Amino acid sequence: MFNRVLISLVLCSSAAFAGVTVSSPSSGSTNSSPVHFVAQATPASSAHPISFMRIYVDNASMYGAAVKSIDTNLTIATGIHSVVVQAWDTAGTIYRSSTLSLTVQAGLVIPPTAKVFSKIEELTNWQSCDACAGANGAGPPTPHWMAQFQTTPALDGASTEFFVGGTNPYGAALWWKQLGPIDTATHFVYDMSFYLTDVTAPQALEFDVNQSVNGKKFIFGTECDFHGAQTWRIWDTTLHWQDTGVSCAAAQTAKVWHSLRWEFERTSDSRMRYIAVTVDGARRVINRYYQPKASSVRELNVAFQMDGNKTMTDYHVWVDKIKLSVW
Repeated sequence: MFNRVLISLVLCSSAAFAGVTVSSPSSGSTNSSPVHFVAQATPASSAHPISFMRIYVDNASMYGAAVKSIDTNLTIATGIHSVVVQAWDTAGTIYRSSTLSLTVQAGLVIPPTAKVFSKIEELTNWQSCDACAGANGAGPPTPHWMAQFQTTPALDGASTEFFVGGTNPYGAALWWKQLGPIDTATHFVYDMSFYLTDVTAPQALEFDVNQSVNGKKFIFGTECDFHGAQTWRIWDTTLHWQDTGVSCAAAQTAKVWHSLRWEFERTSDSRMRYIAVTVDGARRVINRYYQPKASSVRELNVAFQMDGNKTMTDYHVWVDKIKLSVW
């Protein structure tokens, strides 16, 4: 009698939890593409296990596999979508999740739990150098300075002005601001706006995020090449500057504020992933992977570099609203 009651309870419990549970993404959430899907199907009876699962987006099949659980990424167009995950058991019984409403946007979605550093250009204790900004870290002496809290030009009433000059061809200067190590951070969104009055003077403008963690330095180095191919170049520790083929000509208009966003990832296998660049609202996917270098320090910083041209024309760049979001 006891055994029969126990068996009945187990069967009722199994049936009670039968169905499809979607743990990612949550309904009503905003996601970047590809969207990460995690779902589990439970049959009404262990005698008829789950044999197949399928994901429908806007009533169209986007994924199907002979599995009882799903953990996959799907490329979905930007916009609002309706999603259902369905499963079948070996007896032909159909199980269906509740309908999910998803919003997909271009670019990384910064979660509410992200650490956000805002108005970095207004923080104290920026550091700089000239020689370290040159080839092999041995560039020529280059007059350079920065001046914070400039009212004109400015977007929020307090921009920072940077200057390089002198007479040495291809002189450069690098400025950086340490933000303190955050070892758990694996995703980075670097936002800023910049303004310059002479687009013929720069050889290149460089925008970087650097993280040193677990004995490795991840140099997310990017630059707009003003006098060469006029494309975005990105940094690889071994191969050095690599041409992405993505034009940066849109960032080379004088006396206009340009907005810039870079998206980066430190991958689970310890590589640097350059995800995408957005200039003045136009996003271009990069999706390149490179290797870090060895490092014995722990750090997180943002950096900005100005490279002079062959004739070393003096020039100024104003930056505003520098923000780094990490998680």
